[in-house]
Amino acid sequence: MTPRGAAAARATAVRPVRGAGATPAALVAAARASRRRAYAPYSGYRVGAAVLTADGAVFTGANVENASYGLSLCAERAAIITAVAAGHRRLRAVAVAVGGPEAAPCGACRQVMAEFGVTEVYLAGRGGRVQVRRLADLLPGAFTRAALAAARPRARDRGTRTPAHAGRTPRRARPRR
Repeated sequence: MTPRGAAAARATAVRPVRGAGATPAALVAAARASRRRAYAPYSGYRVGAAVLTADGAVFTGANVENASYGLSLCAERAAIITAVAAGHRRLRAVAVAVGGPEAAPCGACRQVMAEFGVTEVYLAGRGGRVQVRRLADLLPGAFTRAALAAARPRARDRGTRTPAHAGRTPRRARPRR
């Protein structure tokens, strides 16, 4: 990396913001600022997001499009992935900023938010408008660790043998001679 490239990398490094500045207004401002870094050459639809962790750190992300549309990454997931990669597993809120009317996150982003415990979503659109939504309202019946554990069949329900039977073939399944 050239000295100029190294300086640019340091300037854009993720620096979590902690403390009193981690208010909903600051979270929305961080999402709006992140929107300017979006890579959206195909749709032109630039989105920025900011995530507030349980301990007050803020991480940002921007959407990154790809010519193979399925490989594009939403701003919300980019911000969440950045927070998780920095070691945070409990998140409180996400702010999403777009250039037009407020837009809610896609289903995949909502599910990822549920995975890490997000409870509030701030939707920021053009003209300073911000809507506050509960994630539970945006994603009722989310797949969660608790829901999966409750739905998982217990060992006795799966036909698993007890240790006394382990390794023995049941009589009816033995080949006939």
